[in-house]
Amino acid sequence: MTSSAQGRTDQGSPRMSAVEAAREASAQLAELVGRRPYAVTSLRAGDEGWAADVEVTEIERIPDTASVMATYHVELDREGRLMAYEQTKRYSRGQTGRG
Repeated sequence: MTSSAQGRTDQGSPRMSAVEAAREASAQLAELVGRRPYAVTSLRAGDEGWAADVEVTEIERIPDTASVMATYHVELDREGRLMAYEQTKRYSRGQTGRG
């Protein structure tokens, strides 16, 4: 059986797993922005590939609650190539209610 619900594309080749997509989003974003990813906070599969939100430490400070964080929205194609990214938020790590 080959269906997208079972992790296969229409061509029968394995679809990139969520774990692989999260790793690719983090690694490729880190290479582009030159900063260390902290966490993937959101990941969605779509017809064209994957969309992820990745938290990045922008400026490290002591104590770490004073560090400046940013959220980037990352889009990958079906093969895991980064197609687009943009910074969507910037905040202090210790800030509550980031919305």
